[in-house]
Amino acid sequence: MSILTNEINIPELLCPAGDLTRLIAAVDYGADAVYLAGEEFGMRTAASNFGEQDLIKGIEYAHKNGVKVHIACNTIPHNEEMARLPAFLQSIEAAGADAIIASDIGTMGLVKKYAPSCELHISVQSGIVNYETARAFHNMGADRVVLARELSLDEIAEIRAKTPMSLKLEAFAHGAMCVSFSARCLLSSYMIGRDANRGDCAQPCRWSYSLMEEKRPGQFFDITQTDKGTYILNANDMCMAPHLDKMVKAGIDSIKIEGRAKSHYYVAVTTNAYRGALDSLKSNPENWELPSWVNEELDKISHRTYSTGFYFGTPQNAQTYENAGYIRDYSVAAIVDGYEDGFIIATVKNKFLKGQIFDCLEPGNAPFMVSGETFFDENGILIESAPHPMMKVKIPFDRPIKKGALLRMKAD
Repeated sequence: MSILTNEINIPELLCPAGDLTRLIAAVDYGADAVYLAGEEFGMRTAASNFGEQDLIKGIEYAHKNGVKVHIACNTIPHNEEMARLPAFLQSIEAAGADAIIASDIGTMGLVKKYAPSCELHISVQSGIVNYETARAFHNMGADRVVLARELSLDEIAEIRAKTPMSLKLEAFAHGAMCVSFSARCLLSSYMIGRDANRGDCAQPCRWSYSLMEEKRPGQFFDITQTDKGTYILNANDMCMAPHLDKMVKAGIDSIKIEGRAKSHYYVAVTTNAYRGALDSLKSNPENWELPSWVNEELDKISHRTYSTGFYFGTPQNAQTYENAGYIRDYSVAAIVDGYEDGFIIATVKNKFLKGQIFDCLEPGNAPFMVSGETFFDENGILIESAPHPMMKVKIPFDRPIKKGALLRMKAD
């Protein structure tokens, strides 16, 4: 839930967790809540997701750190799956989950019956774009609705004004946008038999297309200014970090970062950036401006060109037509394991050489630089390079750095 401070409601920061490693990163870097899925009924089969033991461990770790856990059960299940669903819901409740996210009406009823201690959250897949629909779900027992991405801030403000305050409003603030309405898409199922509404989207909206006339098979016609076809369906990513104050003013209780299929690095960077942005807003709500380092951080993850989606009306920067749109400028050189006798102890992820300057992302802090002018192997022997993933290195530094911090390097 949002936190009342200085007459402004600071929203919950809800972050993705595709597996246990990413859950720990989200918790360590400042999430108020995480959302994840079990091995069935979740909308991201590409993510590793959580088996029973990892689910228990993840919930324990989150709760130990005051973080809530929302479980996605938001596919559209078919008949053959329904017999397994009650036991699945009971296992989620027994593991200690705080909320279950559902989109199918039948599933919602089963959540209330088999996991009554969990809050019921209505998925973005339900396409909620008006206050009557939000009210209807609340009357069915929903504690929260995840609003469709196609809403403007003005429309959200009206929904807030015309729904009970006991119904919480959640909305996406960052991540991939879908070409189809609230991600209810048939392209993947139609083209290659992978059903997006059952968590198995192949993302054909990201593919390159050309125009061909049926009586001229094999003869392709340009529909862009290049000879590579067009990414005509390729939606740009959303980034609302500079406008969090406006999301708060609209009455949003929880801001959500998209990306359960994204990397540990993506989770750490986005969580830390949005935590910093929200903390800054909390400390100075009257004259808030986004700290410059937050924007810089969000440019350091793999992303498409950023836009503000539908929040300010019809998108003005909605798509990238020339390519798949990804910008990748940074990689993780090493992950910090601890600090000992004036040395950072770290595990190598990608090769680096003597003289490398690292951009360090530490939980709870703005990024800072660490010099790799000299470093040593785990036996204290001076080395010129760290060529092997998983090898241990020691890097001199003048203060302790938290375990789990990331040492990054900019691409050439």
